[in-house]
Amino acid sequence: MTFGQPYLLLLLMGLPLLAWLKGRRQHPAAFIYSSVQLVRGITGVRRSHAGVILVRLRWLTLALFIVALAQPRIGEGETRITASGVDIVVALDRSSSMSSEDFKLEGQEVNRLTIAKDVLRRFVEKRPSDRIGLIAFARNAYLASPLTLDHDFLLQNLDRLEIAERAEDGTAIGSALASALNRLREVPSVSKIVILMTDGQNNSGKVPPLTAAEAAQALGVKVYTIGVGTRGEARVPYLNQFGGRGYLMQQVNIDEETLTEIAERTGGQYYRADRTETLVSIYDEIDRLEKTDVEVKHYERYRELFPWVVLSGVVLLLMEIILSHTVWRRLP
Repeated sequence: MTFGQPYLLLLLMGLPLLAWLKGRRQHPAAFIYSSVQLVRGITGVRRSHAGVILVRLRWLTLALFIVALAQPRIGEGETRITASGVDIVVALDRSSSMSSEDFKLEGQEVNRLTIAKDVLRRFVEKRPSDRIGLIAFARNAYLASPLTLDHDFLLQNLDRLEIAERAEDGTAIGSALASALNRLREVPSVSKIVILMTDGQNNSGKVPPLTAAEAAQALGVKVYTIGVGTRGEARVPYLNQFGGRGYLMQQVNIDEETLTEIAERTGGQYYRADRTETLVSIYDEIDRLEKTDVEVKHYERYRELFPWVVLSGVVLLLMEIILSHTVWRRLP
């Protein structure tokens, strides 16, 4: 057993001094008699055992409360686990073109953003010991989740991502990559990677994609780029003037040349995901390539004993109060 605030145990040293001072100031109760001869036979009577027990209960209660303040606890042991020393930031495109329905999930046609979120979720669940962050981008890039081991928090923020509204539509690939690099710039880790997923060409933002790639190269960050979408044309849903749902065919224009150069400059790879199975296999390959085992020390967890010590003190205090007012009641 250890104590979270051990210095508070020094208060126990003051209890004997406090008891001594209390004894010096306390005057025993007395009756007034007309003659000392009337009480000569009981002048040698001392405090009863009951009184001694009550006093001891009181001091023991105070001692237990002091011990409780010192935060007693039992350590459950120190553990070491093998974890991956990889920090990953995923930059996910949410521009309007990501609404194209050219993928299938569980037999149903779904848009690119839905399948990207589903595959990314499975990738995160397979890497519980990695710190993973999330950048979402359209016309602008923003931080959806910082680098974290709290993957439940990360996945909650991933689920909230929706296709960008018309006012914020666009594809800022360079800004997204720059934002991801800012998350990794001062992070001490064995390996730093960015997974950039997009289905278009850079047409927004102030940072050119290749300029961001040069920064990634300088920082030692490996970038994996994924072009999402079928080749040729894709079906895009829209709402007509009556509020009904319609579809139109739209040409798929992915800037594969730029995405390939970004990957090559940083030591990563470019992938084209035109089917659900292909996208899943891409993440599986990245998962296989980016494995770096390091030993991580986890500090011991404690089971707090504070409530039990306080409860013991309260029980003794109640005993002292009940006994002093019932079976061991005394005259004032």
